[in-house]
Amino acid sequence: MRTVSEDYYEILGVPRTASQEEIKRAFRRLAKQYHPDVYKGDKKEAERKFRKIAEAYEVLSDPVKRAQYDRFGHVGPEQTVDFGAEGFQRTREAFEEFFGPSAFEEIFNLFFGEGRRARPVSRARRGEDLEYRVRITLEDAAYGTTLRATIPRYEPCRACGGTGLAPGTGLRSCPTCRGSGRIEYRQFSVFGTFVNVRTCPECEGVGEIPEAPCPVCRGSGRVRERSEMALEIPAGVEDGALLVLPGRGNAGLAGGPAGDLHVLVEIQPHPVFARQGPDLWVEVPVHYGTLVLGGRIRVPTLEGEEVVEILPGTEPQTVLVLRGRGLPGPRGKGDLRIRLRVVIPKKLGLKERALLSAFTEKLPPPDPPRRPDV
Repeated sequence: MRTVSEDYYEILGVPRTASQEEIKRAFRRLAKQYHPDVYKGDKKEAERKFRKIAEAYEVLSDPVKRAQYDRFGHVGPEQTVDFGAEGFQRTREAFEEFFGPSAFEEIFNLFFGEGRRARPVSRARRGEDLEYRVRITLEDAAYGTTLRATIPRYEPCRACGGTGLAPGTGLRSCPTCRGSGRIEYRQFSVFGTFVNVRTCPECEGVGEIPEAPCPVCRGSGRVRERSEMALEIPAGVEDGALLVLPGRGNAGLAGGPAGDLHVLVEIQPHPVFARQGPDLWVEVPVHYGTLVLGGRIRVPTLEGEEVVEILPGTEPQTVLVLRGRGLPGPRGKGDLRIRLRVVIPKKLGLKERALLSAFTEKLPPPDPPRRPDV
C-alpha cells in the first residue's frame, strides 16, 4: 500500500474531465517517451517516471478508484493505492494495445526485473537468410536449368572451424556475471519488491566468454566471401516463384546453423508465346482463303515448327489446341493453344481485285444481324 502524494492528472498531462480513451492515449504516449530504447536521459530517471505513469494510470483507469481519488484530492490522507492484479492487467493491456503483445513484459523486466531465473543462452546463432534474383527464359522454365551464381555471403571461418575461438584456446567463465549469464539486484517499486534480472552485457547471457577470439574472424566464427554455387531451377517454375534452398544462406555465428537462400525467379517475356499457367498461347495469321477452303499452316512450338491442319469453313479467331505442348504443371504438361487471325491484304493489284470482286458476287448473302453475347 502506498500513500498518494502527486497529482495523477498532472502526471499524465490530462484534465480532470478527460475520458477513459484520453487517459489511455496519454499513458501510451508517455510510456513510449520513457521507453529505454528511445529515452536519451538518465535511465534511473526513466524508471522513476515510468513508475509514476503506471501508478497514475492504474488509478485513473479504474472508475471506482478514480471517483475516490477525485473526492479526496491529490493530497487526501485517506487515499491509498493498491496496485493489484486488475490494475496491473489494465496497464499491460493499454501498453500492449499500441506497442505489441510482448512490449509491456519487456519493459517491465527491464525496469523492475522478472523475479525468475533466466534461460540458458548459447553462443551459437543461426545465420541470416539471403535473397537472390535470377532471370531465366521461357525455355529454361519449360525444361528446367542449372545456373552458376556468385553470391556474397558469410562462410564458416577456416582458421577456427567456425567456433570463433583462437586455435588452442577455449571458453572461460564470464567475470562480470560469474558464469550465470545475468546480473541481479533488488529494487523496490510500486509493484512491490522485485529481483531485477538483466542479461549480462559482457557475455550476452551465455555465461562464458572466449579466452581469446579468433584473429581472422574476430570471434564471430565466419568471414565474408563470394561463394560460387549451382542453382537448380525446376521445370515448370512460375514467374515470381520463390525457391528456398535450406542452409545456403549466411553461416551462423559461433558455429550456429546456416540460414537459407531464397531464390526469386523472374521469367523473361517471350517474343512469340504467352503463358497462362502450364498452357502456352500463340497467335498465327492465316489468309481468308485458307479458312474458307481449308489447308495446312506451320505453327511454332517450343520444340520447333509443326504442321497443323485447318478444316474448310473455319471461323476467324478459332482456337486450335495441341495437347501436351505446353509447360509442366501439377497435373501434367499443359497445352499449346493456337488462335487463328485472318490477314486482310492492304494492297491488291487490278487482276486480284477483279478476281475477288467476281468471287464475292457469287457468294450467298450473309446471315442477318443477331444479338451478340456480351
